[in-house]
Amino acid sequence: MTNSLKPVVIAGAASGVGKTTVAVGLMGALKRRGLRVAPFKSGPDYIDPSYHLAVTGVGSRNLDTWLTSPETVRRIYARGAADADAAIIEGAMGLFDGRSGAGDQCSTAEIARLTGGAAVLVVDCARQARSLAPVLAGFAAFDPSLELAGAILNNVGSASHARVLEDAAREAGVPVFGVLPRRGDISLRSRHLGLVPAGEGMDRTGSAAGGEPDSVQEVLERIIDHVEANLDIEGIMALGKAVSADSAAGPAAPTNAGAARRVRLGIALDEAFSFYYVDSLEALAEAGAELVYFSPLHDAALPVCDGLYLGGGYPEVFAAGLESNAPMREAVAAAVNEGMPVYAECGGLVYLCREVEVDGLLHQMAGALPFAARMMSRRQALGYVEAAARGDDLLHAAGEHFRGHEFHWSAVDWREDRIAFDCYSAFGSGGSGSPGRDIPGKAQSKPDGYAAGNLLASYVHINFAGNPEAASRFVAACAGDREVTSSARG
Repeated sequence: MTNSLKPVVIAGAASGVGKTTVAVGLMGALKRRGLRVAPFKSGPDYIDPSYHLAVTGVGSRNLDTWLTSPETVRRIYARGAADADAAIIEGAMGLFDGRSGAGDQCSTAEIARLTGGAAVLVVDCARQARSLAPVLAGFAAFDPSLELAGAILNNVGSASHARVLEDAAREAGVPVFGVLPRRGDISLRSRHLGLVPAGEGMDRTGSAAGGEPDSVQEVLERIIDHVEANLDIEGIMALGKAVSADSAAGPAAPTNAGAARRVRLGIALDEAFSFYYVDSLEALAEAGAELVYFSPLHDAALPVCDGLYLGGGYPEVFAAGLESNAPMREAVAAAVNEGMPVYAECGGLVYLCREVEVDGLLHQMAGALPFAARMMSRRQALGYVEAAARGDDLLHAAGEHFRGHEFHWSAVDWREDRIAFDCYSAFGSGGSGSPGRDIPGKAQSKPDGYAAGNLLASYVHINFAGNPEAASRFVAACAGDREVTSSARG
């Protein structure tokens, strides 16, 4: 029997209570002590992991049972924690918030249970006193199978406020691992999709960009100082210890059978395109892809490659810069027109459009898709989806079901004869089995995506670690071993 590192799960009583501040500060404090920190994020979020990377130097892995499976989550955790001294999982939303109100699927609690983690609850105490006691008592008693090891009290106004809160926590029987005083100089910048990714505050070498007094790196250093000064770091880390792999992570992920095939897959990566899952990219590599990175913002030409993966990000924020790089836009359009396999998710879809409208201004994009994108005044989609492929496409066989996530403010007018998927909200299905079961009627679906030969573009984000067959098909197309002969039809 082998052992696996027990993670500390930084959970929240609700969204917006300071989980990212605590998780990033704790990771940074451990890194300062010379420890190897394995960072993780519960759920599909791309942005919080960018801050984990900034403070640890290690790519943060997403743990998500909708985009992958419970078994895959265990393998991803085992892989990430294998050589670490400490493992920290940042939760999502409230501790028990998940895909629906009737169970904890896709919640932080589920991830804590799957990995054998000890949860520490972050509570925003700005407007609380003794009422903290029933809050903590309720969280501690709600799920006996979950180890709620203690709490961190955030946004505390004064020493006297802290004493009242600590008395309340003792009454609830929940240990307190620290009290974080209210501070106004440790806020991270936000925009319409949440926090601004950490990489936008760095130059291309990873150093603070521009030397502004409130650069990302300087704010992160203040956060780490704040956490070190006010939390019981040693007490929190004592929660993490070796546990049986049978009860936690399980074996490392197997190598994809297609690894002998080698193709060069170009990955768009810069300020405008940064939404990729670590394990998704590793699944492509295991399928036989050599990953080569390029910048649609800064590079004048594509690298030598056999296929392109244009991930999500913020092309609307950097639309002027993308438009000004005409040689790259033309190179991407030429690659599509010449039949190179190209897969684009969300922001990548926007970049492939003819143009994007932002605040009433039109910016030319690559022009590989026969329609335009426009930024809307309200969010267009947020949440897990299950999708069914209308026909054979770059990643899927006709009729195949797969799972994904959508979060976007832009909209396009799909070409009905090239629609790739019918998408169903995860909240409308039972979700008790594998993809394709308990799906609601087609009347509740919406069209998504554009499929034509070797081109597939949609708003749906997937994790290739949860769909290795899609990774194999993508690599096979790049190698010329698979030709997509039929296109999706309405």
